Amino acid sequence: MPTVTRLALAAAGAALLTACSHDEPTAAPTVEPVPAISAASSPASSAPRPAARTPDLSAEPETIATGIKVPWGLAFLPDGSALVAERQTGDIYQVRPGAARKKVYTVPGVRAGGEGGLLGLAYLKGDVFAYFTGDDDNRIVRFALSGGDPVVIFKGLDRGSRHNGGRLAFGPDGMLYVGTGDAGDEPQSQNRDDPNGKILRITPDGKPAPGNPWPGSPVWSMGHRNVQGLAWDAQGRMYGIEFGQDTWDEVNIIQPGKNYGWPEVEGKAGDPRYTDPIVQWRTDDASPSGAAVAGDTLYVAALKGERLWAVPLDGGTAKAELDRKYGRLRTVAVAPDGSLWLTTSNTDGRGDPRDGDDRILRFPAR
Repeated sequence: MPTVTRLALAAAGAALLTACSHDEPTAAPTVEPVPAISAASSPASSAPRPAARTPDLSAEPETIATGIKVPWGLAFLPDGSALVAERQTGDIYQVRPGAARKKVYTVPGVRAGGEGGLLGLAYLKGDVFAYFTGDDDNRIVRFALSGGDPVVIFKGLDRGSRHNGGRLAFGPDGMLYVGTGDAGDEPQSQNRDDPNGKILRITPDGKPAPGNPWPGSPVWSMGHRNVQGLAWDAQGRMYGIEFGQDTWDEVNIIQPGKNYGWPEVEGKAGDPRYTDPIVQWRTDDASPSGAAVAGDTLYVAALKGERLWAVPLDGGTAKAELDRKYGRLRTVAVAPDGSLWLTTSNTDGRGDPRDGDDRILRFPAR
């Protein structure tokens, strides 16, 4: 770990954001103005835009499901129901308002442990995509809900007790984006030929997507520590949510071929070799995981911070919502009807489980 750089960042950052603990008020970070992007930086869009309606976080949420052992990935189906991944067991449940959860699939070969297990989910045209930790690696499989064995479409991602990445999301261009972690081997984040510590962009068949910055490579961006949140706004700008180590968590605008600095820098460095985040938090205030956009707001679920950050994409001050109300928050997603769904993560060994945990909550749209 480059100690000199980290110490310099920490000293400079103290002037930007007051260090916080659970006994002190949180200093809300200022969001840098979000720059426009060119068509070359944003693949052509063919998917629906983010919901224009905003969720009502002041409302009492509906509890969609309870008793799930570390819900992780969440993917909506065309009928408005959702699939949720249970990290510890490899089970996938279908959940919907007003109905009991239903187990619809068990991904074979899942080896849960540490931060590994059944992680991200995505859905496209009848197929489900799942990112999981196996005996020897992290990999992505595709399968039909109607049954049948899964097909491995991408494998060979290093596995570890921590930093397994795991987020899957289809972008507006119909390509599958994958957030990977450094799996504890930090230098690999700066190795362009290694898929760990990257955001990957692949076809639904697992091949490097056309138009990637390095032909024949699945790598879309590099220099990441542990990406577990991916989202797009109405202009097609892509956001990546980054776990920091000791100092800063990050929200980055992701552009092809850019280097986001890890492990050389953490947070805003002002170094032209690396791309700075548009917002950063102390790790006690965030440890961010999931991300979703509704209207002109990016919502970021925080684990250690036990809150939902609302980040205004037109600039201003990020706001902490639901502060410690539900414990650790893992995944946030905006449903097709504009409602906001949250999963808690209090049974992951790092939280304080409450009655009914872990649960899925739904906040209605305004």
